[in-house]
Amino acid sequence: MAKRRTGVASQRQLRVGEELRHALAWLLERGDIRDPGLQGVTVTVTEVQVSPDLRNATAYIVPLGGADIAPVLAALTRARPFLRRHIATAVRLQYVPNLSFEADTSFDRASRIDSLLRGSASPGDSTAGSGDTDG
Repeated sequence: MAKRRTGVASQRQLRVGEELRHALAWLLERGDIRDPGLQGVTVTVTEVQVSPDLRNATAYIVPLGGADIAPVLAALTRARPFLRRHIATAVRLQYVPNLSFEADTSFDRASRIDSLLRGSASPGDSTAGSGDTDG
């Protein structure tokens, strides 16, 4: 019997997470959730991570257009029973996972890293793309 690696998602977890992501995105795109925190806000579900027992799922979201994340998270938390009920009909699972929502900060981290990398190269640095034309 092989030992399981901890911290690495199994193929089943990844597959179920992707199915849940598609179902959540479809529900949010339809606009069936009538909550003031979601009015006029487009929400992107970037990833859904599922626990090894498939009982809990965390959806990482980003509101587009620079909207404030706090009211969107609160609205999705209030709409959790509605979303869970509709996911039960869209995704075939023995148990529909409990949903939680978190802000996806990976885009912020990526832009910060990008700005740090771009800031470290001096504007007068001619090493990139310079070719010896006097050959």
